[in-house]
Amino acid sequence: MPEAIFLTHHHHDHVGGVKELLQHFPQMTVYGPAETQDKGATHLVGDGDTIRVLGEKFTLFATPGHTLGHVCYFSHPYLFCGDTLFSGGCGRLFEGTPSQMYQSLMKINSLPDDTLICCAHEYTLANIKFALSILPHDSFINEYYRKVKELRVKKQMTLPVILKNERKINLFLRTEDIDLINEINKETILQQPEARFAWLRSKKDTF
Repeated sequence: MPEAIFLTHHHHDHVGGVKELLQHFPQMTVYGPAETQDKGATHLVGDGDTIRVLGEKFTLFATPGHTLGHVCYFSHPYLFCGDTLFSGGCGRLFEGTPSQMYQSLMKINSLPDDTLICCAHEYTLANIKFALSILPHDSFINEYYRKVKELRVKKQMTLPVILKNERKINLFLRTEDIDLINEINKETILQQPEARFAWLRSKKDTF
């Protein structure tokens, strides 16, 4: 019998079916932030909370941006980050501000190198195509693009990914990288990393 479900935020593609599952498994625990209270969560959790599931201790931290109440679950090396960070990208800003999302990504970026990013969607190929549209000659991004294409042709997943590698290919984690700064400067001069993040997110929204 399933022991628990982790909800990261309230969007339908993340909470759909939870109530039906609870009808079949009424003893199951469903953890989620306050915004999932009416979506099937049985135990509300938030920033700084710790829970124990299958003998493993998970620490929660708030990652507002995609939604205001979004949370992540971390038990080294596994990070369940919902729609905050994707391989090669990040979530759209449906409720939060660019500043909130940037700070949320920096929380994730501060985790250990060997953290396994267990995100909620297989968007890697599209994200890397966007990255190449900004930095077409970047060796790390080009190499990753080839690997991702091979995996997807075989209908294999690209996830989870290791944070150490993600830092090399994810532009949203490279807002202080000189190559990216120089590329952005061709269009506009932005002094702050948060402003460069907002510029990137805006570009991705219309890519």
